[in-house]
Amino acid sequence: MSSAIVLLSGGLDSFVALDISIKKFNSVSTIFFDYGQKAYEEEKKAVENIIKKYSLKNHEIKLPFLKDITSNSLILEDKNEFNDLKSVWIPNRNGLFLNIAASYCDSFGYDFIVFGANKDESTSFSDNRQGFVEVINECFKYSTLQKPKVFAPCVEMNKTDLVNYIIDNNLDIKLIKSCYQNIKTTNKKHCGKCMSCKFLYDAILNSKKPELIKEIF
Repeated sequence: MSSAIVLLSGGLDSFVALDISIKKFNSVSTIFFDYGQKAYEEEKKAVENIIKKYSLKNHEIKLPFLKDITSNSLILEDKNEFNDLKSVWIPNRNGLFLNIAASYCDSFGYDFIVFGANKDESTSFSDNRQGFVEVINECFKYSTLQKPKVFAPCVEMNKTDLVNYIIDNNLDIKLIKSCYQNIKTTNKKHCGKCMSCKFLYDAILNSKKPELIKEIF
């Protein structure tokens, strides 16, 4: 029996990583992090809808200190620049999230930790690369008793590959929330302007069904 805990944000990458994990592992749970992000409310709704679809158990972890030490567009309401790494970088986010997940593995016996690292974001975010996965796996050999392995099933997939996975597996793209903003004035979950939305828009446009753009933008 193999078990995994999946870092689930409600976005495209983690949604696909979760679906792959459900097909691969015997038992799956999820972790969702509240670190003061503007999109928290809609991300949480997306996570709730996704785990309901799969009948999974979710653990929500609050990390208020990250908001206290971060001043960028993911956190601050009056900042809306999303065009460079600095504007969306949360200090050591993936490293922190994976270490917390490793603690859960030690306590509850999970064998794997899954997160949605992908090829497109690896060009800007070094913690989305296979090398990062390999290094942190080495760390867990020393810092845990369970010695869980980090699994990044999308690490060689770009965003269009991820959208095509959703299409090929008949998943509902409307379940995801891949926007940095909290959209309060429309019935759409995606602003179409932030970096994450631009990645998603281009990915759908270049996918097998570009008409899916109408579903979430």
